[in-house]
Amino acid sequence: MLSRYIIGIIVSICLVGRIFADQSVFIDTRCQESPRVQYARQRLIEALEDGRIKVSHKKENADLQIIVQEGGSLKKPEQYTLKKDVGRALYLDGSDDSGVLYGCLALIELLKKEGRLPEKMNVADGPVFSLRGPCIGMQKTYILEEYGEYNYPYTPELFPFFYDKKEWIRLLDRLADYRMNTLYLWNGHPFSSLVRLADYPDALDVSEETFQKNQEIFHFLTEEADRRGIWVVQMFYNIHISGNMAKQRGIPTHYDRPSPLLNDYTRQSIAAFVKNYPHVGLLVCLGEAQREEKNSWLRDVIIAGVREGMKEAGLKEEPPLIIREHTMDDEAPRIIRAGLEKYSNLYTMMKYNGESLTTEQPRGPWAELHCTLSDICPNHISNVHILANLEPFRYGATRFIQKCSQAIRDVHHCNGLHLYPLAYWDWPVSPDKAEPELRQLDRDWIWFAAWARYAWNPDRDVEQEDLYWQDQIAKRYGCSQKAAALILEAYNQAGQCAPKILRRFGITNGNRQTLSLGMTLDQLVRPQRYGLWPRLVDSDGPLGERPEEYVDKEWNKQAHEGETPVQILAEISTASQQAVDAIEAARPDVSKNREEFARLKNDMDCIQAMSRFYVFKVQAAMAVLRYEHSRNTDDLKVSVPYLEQSVRAYRELTRLTENTYRYANSLQTGARKIPLNGSGGQYNHWTLCLPVYELEYGRFCGKVEEISQGLQEQPQDAEDSGVEKKLGDIDWLLCDLIK
Repeated sequence: MLSRYIIGIIVSICLVGRIFADQSVFIDTRCQESPRVQYARQRLIEALEDGRIKVSHKKENADLQIIVQEGGSLKKPEQYTLKKDVGRALYLDGSDDSGVLYGCLALIELLKKEGRLPEKMNVADGPVFSLRGPCIGMQKTYILEEYGEYNYPYTPELFPFFYDKKEWIRLLDRLADYRMNTLYLWNGHPFSSLVRLADYPDALDVSEETFQKNQEIFHFLTEEADRRGIWVVQMFYNIHISGNMAKQRGIPTHYDRPSPLLNDYTRQSIAAFVKNYPHVGLLVCLGEAQREEKNSWLRDVIIAGVREGMKEAGLKEEPPLIIREHTMDDEAPRIIRAGLEKYSNLYTMMKYNGESLTTEQPRGPWAELHCTLSDICPNHISNVHILANLEPFRYGATRFIQKCSQAIRDVHHCNGLHLYPLAYWDWPVSPDKAEPELRQLDRDWIWFAAWARYAWNPDRDVEQEDLYWQDQIAKRYGCSQKAAALILEAYNQAGQCAPKILRRFGITNGNRQTLSLGMTLDQLVRPQRYGLWPRLVDSDGPLGERPEEYVDKEWNKQAHEGETPVQILAEISTASQQAVDAIEAARPDVSKNREEFARLKNDMDCIQAMSRFYVFKVQAAMAVLRYEHSRNTDDLKVSVPYLEQSVRAYRELTRLTENTYRYANSLQTGARKIPLNGSGGQYNHWTLCLPVYELEYGRFCGKVEEISQGLQEQPQDAEDSGVEKKLGDIDWLLCDLIK
């Protein structure tokens, strides 16, 4: 009886398979077959054939027609509808060729999910953010002194990935699947690698052979990107010149103000770029080192160069030009208004909340400037930048990312997303120790996918989104829905830790602090010593208090306001523990990609060890701060076991990372100052920092012991009278702990 039942099931499966194999579809394209529509059609054909559905060349022989149209009642860019009622026709309408592409991709996803084409459907969709895309750093983890900061010539030696067409196609296909429509290339001075100037023959920084390769690969990249609905944007800084030109003329590569030579050279460089690559966008960091005449530089050099290139290329429409706000600050509104008087197709860009990810609730002056710029220029882009506090661990907190996307639209009033990779300075490889090297595109799949998904629509139902991500995770790791839910929970719990730690205890939300490498006791007690604007770290996030403020209010019996250090320490302790528990509970059910799952689990353990380090060290710091008020040595004695436990947690973090990571921070220069100078790769790994924290603990214990012996305390008026600091003074207590 059982055998007969099994045979029946097998026969049914074979019949269903034959039905799908015999089904045929005719694709009737009733719009202009642009390269983008051709790409969309080819992707659809491949998906149908993979689904064992025959693509017929004759309408009369097909069981179903897919009628592809463009325009109609759809008005906004990139929109599409998919409609099918009872009958033999499925209508795919796109507002433009990108709408056609996204409609085809949506149909492909439905086919893969259901295993067949639907009997009925009525779907309409389109993006919320008009620009959505990641950036790639054509930059290195170190500085090339002969070219200056940010400047790196495009060469096979420095950027082998730039010349790999197969990898470009893989990236572009992935971006298309994510519905991303922009790709930014960042470089200090790309013109010396991509264009030749008759008036400045010494400005080329690459050999003739490399120059020809660069032009060929750049045209290839931009054409293939355009087929997938992706706009390539080349970024550059101000005011930089060619390294070779600087050497030949005996002048610097960087300047803080214009000059006749710099004006002419830069204008000609931009004009030549627009002429040679008319469909490539330009993104300029108008501030950075430039201190003077930003207004005239934008109008009379950059815009003038674009217009000159337009004329030479025969362009009628202004190509989009993106102006990055960085370091323009209060000047930005005035400069952008003046630029719009000369050039209508301007876009603006500003960092989401610095060079880290710290909050999904932005507020304060930073948010206000976002709103001001978006009022002036409706094409305003939020730049999720550097992610210095997330390095080097995997990040997939989909709920946090969704809330950030909502804030980008609702608080900052942006309609574009510019997304950094998690290890920007070392693209395309990840920080992991692995053979072969891991690619960021694969390792950080959920990072890219989540930001792209919520840039398309940030208002998706949260519960349905959990189910969506669970499905994606289950496919990746070959596990049950229950295990996938646990893995997603681990992502979401662990993803709270670094943002909360940095915004309450960090010294800078810029690319100057490596959060995962920890902080010294002095940095937690006296952050203002380090000159990196500790108040700015939490000025754009939830209202709250730093340790020194909290202790002061406790001592003075004042009410607390917003997030407190004690609250955050409790929250990151709980969240990191829940992440570790969830990922461990999921582990037995994983049957695919086990090596990658082991790396993900190790990251959760690392985040917990890092969180424990901060929990204990911040408590030690607050005990020292209390001692400053009380002068009671019992407060100092309390700090000693907390500091010891922080060192233990750091030893565990070092053990977890010693054989799994090449570095903690991808930028290996002296710009990294917290906790220690990272120049030349110094202190870029936990193994290098652990001895420093052990030394700090030992010396601190010695000083506490000296004070506890009852020696003379510093006189109350010592600081005012200029008396030399004595035993028991906080500065004496903290000085030379790590030297």
